[in-house]
Amino acid sequence: MHIDDCFLLGHIVKTHGIKGQVVAFFDVDYPEDYDDLESVFLEQQGRLIPFFIDKMEPVQKGRFIITFEDIKTIEQAEKLRNVSLYLPLDELPELEEGQFYFHEVIGYQVIDQNHGPLGTVKDFYDMPQQQLMAMEYNGQEMLVPVLDEVFVRADHEAKVLHVNLPEGLLEVYTQPGTPDDADDRDE
Repeated sequence: MHIDDCFLLGHIVKTHGIKGQVVAFFDVDYPEDYDDLESVFLEQQGRLIPFFIDKMEPVQKGRFIITFEDIKTIEQAEKLRNVSLYLPLDELPELEEGQFYFHEVIGYQVIDQNHGPLGTVKDFYDMPQQQLMAMEYNGQEMLVPVLDEVFVRADHEAKVLHVNLPEGLLEVYTQPGTPDDADDRDE
C-alpha cells in the first residue's frame, strides 16, 4: 500500500498500561465512523505497514485505546509513539451531495462568484481557531477560511472549486503595502 492511496486517519499519542496497548487520536470529523476497524496502516521508515486490531475502545472524542494483535509489551508499544495511522482512500465515508474531502480538491482552480478565476488550491491548514485553505493567488499564498458559506461547490469533472469569498478578503491580498510599510515611512 502506498501513502498516495491512503488518507491520514490520525496518530498514536502514547502507550497505555504495560501490555502493549496504545492511545490513538483520530483526526477526523466523525471518529465514531471508525469504531469497528479491523486494521490500520502505520507509517514506519517511510513505508506503510498493516497492523491488525485485536481490540479498540473509545475513551473520549477522537481518542481510542487500541490493542494490536502483535504488540504485547510496553517496549513494543513505545516504538509506536507519534506514528501516523492511515487507511485506504476507499474506506473514507460517503459524503453528501456538494461535500468534498480536502485532499480531493488540491490542485483545483478556484473561481469566485464575484471575482471570477483566482488561483489554485495548494493545501489546507488546521489552525486552533479554524481551518484555512491555502490558494496560490498572483504569486502569493492567500488564506481562505473554511466555512460552509464560502465553499459553494466542487466540480470534480472540471477540477474547479466554486467559492464566494467573504467581503474584503481579496482586497487584503491586492492592496499595495502593509501596515508595517507605513511605520517604516514615518521614521
